[in-house]
Amino acid sequence: MTGQPTLPRTLGLTDAVAIGLGSMIGAGIFASFAPAAAAAGAGLLIGLAIAAVVAVCNATSSAQLAAQYPTSGGSYIYGRQQLSHWAGFLAGWSFVIGKTASCAAMALTFATYAAPPVYAKPVAVAAILTLAAVNYFGVTRTAGLTKIIVIVVLVVLAVTVFIGLTGPKFAPTSFGSNLFGQGLYGILQSAGLLFFAFAGYARIATMGEEVTEPKRTIPRAIVTALSIILAIYAIVAVTVLLVIGPEKLATSTAPLVELVTASGQSWAIPLVRVGAATAALGALLALIAGVGRTSLAMARHRDLPRFFAAVHPRYGVPHHAEIALAVVVSILVVTVDLRSAIGFSSFGVLLYYLIANLSALTQKPENRRYPRIVQLLGIAGCSVLVVTLPLAAIATGVLVLIVGIIYRTVRTHRFDISAPPSSD
Repeated sequence: MTGQPTLPRTLGLTDAVAIGLGSMIGAGIFASFAPAAAAAGAGLLIGLAIAAVVAVCNATSSAQLAAQYPTSGGSYIYGRQQLSHWAGFLAGWSFVIGKTASCAAMALTFATYAAPPVYAKPVAVAAILTLAAVNYFGVTRTAGLTKIIVIVVLVVLAVTVFIGLTGPKFAPTSFGSNLFGQGLYGILQSAGLLFFAFAGYARIATMGEEVTEPKRTIPRAIVTALSIILAIYAIVAVTVLLVIGPEKLATSTAPLVELVTASGQSWAIPLVRVGAATAALGALLALIAGVGRTSLAMARHRDLPRFFAAVHPRYGVPHHAEIALAVVVSILVVTVDLRSAIGFSSFGVLLYYLIANLSALTQKPENRRYPRIVQLLGIAGCSVLVVTLPLAAIATGVLVLIVGIIYRTVRTHRFDISAPPSSD
């Protein structure tokens, strides 16, 4: 990439962990538990455990690869370097489409908690445009704001769990005997939907060009952020199931609001709404940064139009890519619902990590940090979860993948995109 504009290295370990936490904490707790409960009932706890195992495998593969390739692009770069240019393109395209859907899901989650239903769509669009502007003015501001958001959300979650379990009307439900009530397929589908919540650590890897001491910082940040999130998800999932039960959770649009209401602590509803809205904004903030940087990497290699390879000369961000993303996500939020966005996002992200695991499997011994069995388990997990997602999500994902393949095929015939990127 000689001669091309690069991104400044300004993020330390705390910044990277905060961005990873901000990407994950808004998704799982405030958005994906309800569709997971609809798929598996109380079995979502088993689905959560399965999703966690797959996420750990993917996290270690991402950390191992990011240490060798500390540059923007994540598995797009890993697939190109370790497998083939086509594998890299499929990883990058899957990431861009999956995480674009995630941006829409987070904007809709924010609007669900922050505004009356009639104003939800306009408020979601306003959130997208506002946070795109924050990213435009530099990644250090993104990291600083994300730290504040993570602290606020963790405090709100701690208070919510406490009052949910100690409220005067708390009457724990009995769900332990129904863990397998909706069968293995339902559990696997819930795992695929919940995996959407764990994918935030990819933001750390895709921002590898901006992290200080990347070979040391990226692996530590990924493992640290994921470990914290695993503990939080488990605590909140058990609490929600105990307080409101799997049936009510499956139809809920705001599970934690119902949690405090069922415990007789309605005074906490505004607190929960503020926390949920803040969490969704934090996730959206980090998502915009991650998608923009993968688009930047793909454009550098002409897998996307060269227009997206621009880096702002003052603020050091891929501003063309982030502006385009804001426009596309704004269109999505007015045309899709939250649960559809989650399913489609999971499809793209699981394919992305499938290629990440395949890439890590081929690394040489001197670049390996974890045994190959971990990558094999990740490959199997991603493959199983992606085919058990809702059929509508699979069909839409396959269609958009075909569009990307056609685009790259046409580009291949017009330009030699297998050649190194130019230095213009």
